[in-house]
Amino acid sequence: MSEPHSPPDEFTAFKIKSMWSFFKSEHFAFWMACFYLFFEFVRPQSIFPQLDILPFAKLFLIGSLIGALMDSSVRWASSPANKWIIFYFLWLQLSTLAAYNREFSLLHFMDFFGWFVIYFLIANIINTEKRFYIIILIYIIAAGKIAIGTSKTWIMRGFAFADWGLMGPPGHFQNSGELAVLMVMLFPLCYYMFAYLKNKIALWEKLFLIVLWVAPILTVMGASSRGAQVALAGQLALMFRKNIFKIKPLIGIVILINALLFLLPEEQKARFNSAGEDGTSQQRLLYWKHGMTMIEENPILGVGFYNFIPYFTDNFSYDLFNRKSAQLPHNILIQVGTDAGFPAIFAFLAMIYFCISAPFRCKLVSPLLQRLGFGLGIGVVGFFIAGQFVTITYYPFIWIHMAFISALWNINSLARTRNKEQQRT
Repeated sequence: MSEPHSPPDEFTAFKIKSMWSFFKSEHFAFWMACFYLFFEFVRPQSIFPQLDILPFAKLFLIGSLIGALMDSSVRWASSPANKWIIFYFLWLQLSTLAAYNREFSLLHFMDFFGWFVIYFLIANIINTEKRFYIIILIYIIAAGKIAIGTSKTWIMRGFAFADWGLMGPPGHFQNSGELAVLMVMLFPLCYYMFAYLKNKIALWEKLFLIVLWVAPILTVMGASSRGAQVALAGQLALMFRKNIFKIKPLIGIVILINALLFLLPEEQKARFNSAGEDGTSQQRLLYWKHGMTMIEENPILGVGFYNFIPYFTDNFSYDLFNRKSAQLPHNILIQVGTDAGFPAIFAFLAMIYFCISAPFRCKLVSPLLQRLGFGLGIGVVGFFIAGQFVTITYYPFIWIHMAFISALWNINSLARTRNKEQQRT
């Protein structure tokens, strides 16, 4: 196995032979974690139905759990996020016990518990810089494959508007809204990787990385998701805030903004102009209004985990537009608050803050890994903005990114410990 402090320099960016040699030398636990991520995001069993004979993602997840117990290098990851996700999990159990409809809560138990387990497996198994780089690369290529395919679809239909937006592969990202959020989280990660490596890699690698950060932008523009498009705008403002008064970067920013506005279909511009007035917006406003009432009336435990739907349907049916049953609230904070009250909102916001701030405090990892950390953190900013308009709390987005960032934090902490030991000797 490689030295724990060894940076991934020899296979930056796509030195397949070196990466494969490293991968083969690694522990079974790391293999299983990588295979899990690949099957969770690429879903080859959906692309090739003949493979859909076993629950591969679950099997690899079980394999990574067994492997983590066997891997002597795996230690409890030191991350501030650990206490918050544990508190969040325990508080959801209390809210389930006191839920308005406990059966409904239990029906959705795995919607969060699965990510709870996956978080700790990734955060603990990915404990070296090379492991981190390899699994992030798998994530980038897996999500990038979706981005390239969906952006190609939009280009092939002439950048035209469609009510359904764009569809991803079956699973978490099939719906246009969730697909767009994945792209919002992928874009900064790929961009920061490109920005750091562009002068260090071959031309084909540079072109490939350009495609990987441009394709998510195109998919967001074609997905017809207003929330994701607002999130993308927020990310761009945050990422390039320091370059706004520099001539060369400013020219590039102006060109990019004008290109995006030019590509945005007129129908989508009309949707922005009618925001707050169309039926979809009006229904969401009512979900938010009554959701806040639920939280105010049940501030400690909410109405119960995943109980927004039955509670709203039973108590506010008069504010449903042509529906017999409510949907989820289309807002992550209202979902968390109705699930388990203000304590859950506080813990959730603490996890968001950790994801955004932690990469800037990881100063002992390689410069490449720190840039990737920046990309992961900016991705969470996009998730938070988009999450004000869609219900994505228990999708992979925040939990996978937080697992990666906690792994990076742990790698940085191990480096700090080694430095202290070297100073003592």
